Amino acid sequence: MQDFNYYLITDPSYYTNDTKQFEEKLMPILKSKRVDIACFRDKTSSNIQELAKVFINTCKKHDIKNIFINQNMQIAKELNFDGVHLTSLQFDKIQEAKELGLKIIISCHTFEEIQKAINLKVDKVTYSPIFFSPNKGEPKGIEKLQEAVDRFDIDIIALGGIISEVQIKQIEQTNAKGFASIRYFI
Repeated sequence: MQDFNYYLITDPSYYTNDTKQFEEKLMPILKSKRVDIACFRDKTSSNIQELAKVFINTCKKHDIKNIFINQNMQIAKELNFDGVHLTSLQFDKIQEAKELGLKIIISCHTFEEIQKAINLKVDKVTYSPIFFSPNKGEPKGIEKLQEAVDRFDIDIIALGGIISEVQIKQIEQTNAKGFASIRYFI
């Protein structure tokens, strides 16, 4: 399915916050795995700007076409990221992201949030957690994902606990626009 996106998300617990090691860990993943969208996600490191620069440059070297950063719109604009992936607590930041010319993906956990995202004209949403993911609450499951895809006219990307090809095939069968994962790409 050509319209199905493989969406890599980084996490400092896997990738480290040492800029040289970060690049060394990211490069082989970008070479060996299909990545249609990539998101730099780091909520803890003190050198986020430096890491974001390494991330975007490494992604561009590997011809990744959709490069996002989690939450940080200023860094997204300064470093020419394509867009920002907002959390479900950042609906109030959508207009600001639009004014900066950024594509917007927002995390949604309920059908009400998906509808709100549509009303605010975001580009895509993630819906999660689909499968069990540590500390992310009760999984929605494939049936609920299917219901969301059938019900809403927006690109929905499955997120949460996606670590295997079997899960990806299940997600593809719902006609979701892709899946996002940290652990699948490790």
